[in-house]
Amino acid sequence: MNYRSGRHFLQIPGPTNVPERVLRAIDRPTIDHRGPEFGRMGLEIGAGLQTVFQSKQPVIIYPASGTGAWEAALVNTLSPGDRVLMVETGHFAVLWSRMAARLGLQVEMIATDWRHGADPTAVEQKLKEDKNRSIRAVCVVHNETSTGVTSQIAAIRRAIDAAGHPALYLVDTISSLASIDYRHDEWGVDVTVAGSQKGLMLPPGLSFNCVSEKALAASKSAKLPKSYWGWEDMLSANKNGYFPYTPATNLLYGLQEALSMLEEEGLEAVFARHARHAEATRRAVRAWGLEVLCADPAEHSNSLTAVLMPPGQDADRVRTIILEAFDLSLGTGLGKLSGKIFRIGHLGDFNDLMLAGTLAGVEMGLALAGVSPRGEGVRAALDYLSECARTGRLHAA
Repeated sequence: MNYRSGRHFLQIPGPTNVPERVLRAIDRPTIDHRGPEFGRMGLEIGAGLQTVFQSKQPVIIYPASGTGAWEAALVNTLSPGDRVLMVETGHFAVLWSRMAARLGLQVEMIATDWRHGADPTAVEQKLKEDKNRSIRAVCVVHNETSTGVTSQIAAIRRAIDAAGHPALYLVDTISSLASIDYRHDEWGVDVTVAGSQKGLMLPPGLSFNCVSEKALAASKSAKLPKSYWGWEDMLSANKNGYFPYTPATNLLYGLQEALSMLEEEGLEAVFARHARHAEATRRAVRAWGLEVLCADPAEHSNSLTAVLMPPGQDADRVRTIILEAFDLSLGTGLGKLSGKIFRIGHLGDFNDLMLAGTLAGVEMGLALAGVSPRGEGVRAALDYLSECARTGRLHAA
């Protein structure tokens, strides 16, 4: 295999680029996970995570991918045969629902066309129809990584309240946490699920549950089997900064550094940066004469943009051409979107020039693939980024 100079552009919507500061933090000797230094680090990380989740509630860390945090959210709050209401916003919402069914839960799914987010009105109607209050949880993906569609979590909370329903509210933020504004406490979420490999700028390997008082109360009577995923032992050990089993110490070093970086930039600036890059990307897509998969501008994702290919064009062929020609990785279409879209990730440790290089690679690749872009997408994106820089605005509508 021939050497390729320069850096590889990893522009899938996660795992994202790991910044040098995080890599250097991980590259330290492992310490005693029962010693005082570790306990101090654990307490610092817990407080930093509460800031990122915008919550005063405990955040539990598992050595696992986000899939593990899905399971922990379900098994700690529910019992065999419980009904759960889920919304089919895309591939990952489907996977979460399949897990729920395998765990012995009765899943009721609200369908979408994968171009729109969860409809609060539909959720409210389903809950109003549940006269016996047998639905125990509502599960929603905040930012659907397979489609680039962001659901309105606060509006769905209002819908649950309007229905007067006691169901728990479980939300997946795996591709939105630390990228898109998210407020666990203010939006009345009971369990928030997250992962390390996207907005938190870490390699894969850590996952999270942020849990409300209502969720903790539900865990006392939940009957789904659990051992490794149980909250009780974790919370007991976490009070002093420790874990009930051997933790992923070096990833925790990286998490500590990533939280420091987010604090230094400021969450509002982080959210504005992601919004700026998302808008610049969408302007490029429109200038190419292509279509953003997300059909509602109010639901556009600031973490990634899914690009719908014209009829007869294979998105995976375009991705392959771009990878081979320019060493640029783009996200593939998943599930029923396979071959129909490609996804541009613009989240994590990312800046204007990295986005410009990414869009240049896509534009050149589209031309090589015979998908002749109409207009200059890179030019449209650069004009927008330049305007933001000239006016001093972090982003503009």
